[in-house]
Amino acid sequence: MNRTRRNRLLAVGFLVVGTAATVGLVLTALNENINLFYPPDQVAGGEAPEGTRIRAGGMVEEGSVKRIGEGLTVEFVLTDYRGASFPVRYTGILPDLFREGQGILVQGELQDDGLFLAQEVLAKHDETYMPPEIAHLQKPPAPSGAPAGESGAPAGTVPSGPASLIPEGAGATVGELREAARQGAGR
Repeated sequence: MNRTRRNRLLAVGFLVVGTAATVGLVLTALNENINLFYPPDQVAGGEAPEGTRIRAGGMVEEGSVKRIGEGLTVEFVLTDYRGASFPVRYTGILPDLFREGQGILVQGELQDDGLFLAQEVLAKHDETYMPPEIAHLQKPPAPSGAPAGESGAPAGTVPSGPASLIPEGAGATVGELREAARQGAGR
């Protein structure tokens, strides 16, 4: 084999090996940093992996929040109001908006005994915002004749404003509100 051909073959070989190593390292890094979301029915049903950092979300069950001792450790139960629930333990300062009946997300690890050890607790931002992962979870239906919420709109929606500016429906997304405002300003 002549010298030029051998050098080209070595260069291509090093390029292929280098590319394969780079792709392998990138895929390994991405796989380690993935935080998959699991709703209460999957966590309680054993579908969530144990000992792996995951995200889980649900509604804080009424009457389930208990402080452990004098420290910052708190235990509570997350539920989907459809019968699935799981216990959570968190040590740290809870968000100001954390309370019973509140939609939250927790990040941490599920233990062998079914206890979720949270490393981070995230509460919804305001009265109308609901994290997309848990927006489908709502409190059980109110007794007949009682409103669904203070505004009467389903949980997780922005209450409608003037009918001429808001698209038809019980609530509107932020994008719909911006578009309606642009159309209203052009009138």
